Order: sequence, then structure tokens, then C-alpha cells
Amino acid sequence: MFQLEIVTPEAKTYSDTVDSVVVPGIDGELGILSQHVPLLTQIQPGELRVAKDGKETNLAVGEGFVEVTGERVIVLTDMAVEESDIDAEAAEEAVRRAEKAMSDQKLSGEEFATTSAALQRSLALVRVKRRRQV
Repeated sequence: MFQLEIVTPEAKTYSDTVDSVVVPGIDGELGILSQHVPLLTQIQPGELRVAKDGKETNLAVGEGFVEVTGERVIVLTDMAVEESDIDAEAAEEAVRRAEKAMSDQKLSGEEFATTSAALQRSLALVRVKRRRQV
């Protein structure tokens, strides 16, 4: 077991002792168990899975970083929402708005990047919620 903390700019959204965690790394999913080799890597928007005492908790996370230090894992991300707190309709509407905005040829490079990041976060919310409804 190890300590897992998930921190967003707003708050520490998760802090508990867990058995394992799977994070959406930039090169694929990264599974972390106790005594994992120290590591610092980037994460991308997607599903983060936490296992504790045979129970799995799923969160949608945004871009960020994960730091592994033996008995502690810290996830720094711009978004972390538990599956049970995701409003699927609002997330789907956010996807539609972002896709519409990105189809506008008048976006500057910065506006396009910001809208693209919002789209990726919204898609992560939708994917996590849909996967659990199947």
C-alpha cells in the first residue's frame, strides 16, 4: 500500500492509502504498485483508476504530471472528477461547444490551443462516464 494524492489548482481532490493506481500517461496507461521505482512523467486527459481493498474508484483527469517516490504517488492535474460526480449531459454539451468553436477558422493559435485542451478534458469526462454505464 502507498499514499496517493491527487491535487488540482482548486484543491487536494483525493488523499488516501491505496493498493494500486493506473494513470493515463502520454505513452499509454501506467500501472503503479507499492515500491514502484521513482518516476516523474506527464499524464494526458483520460481515466485514472484507483484500487483499494478490492474496490475500484474511477476519475476523469486532465493534463498534468505524476510523481512516484516509493511509498507515495502525487498526481498534479488541471482536473480530477470522480465518475459519480460527472454530469454526462453537461460534458457532452461542452464537447459540442468546443468542436463548434474549433471549426471556426477565426481562432488564433492560443485560442485554438485553449479550446483543444478544453475539448480533451470534456472528452475524458464523457469517456469515463460512458465506460461505467455499459
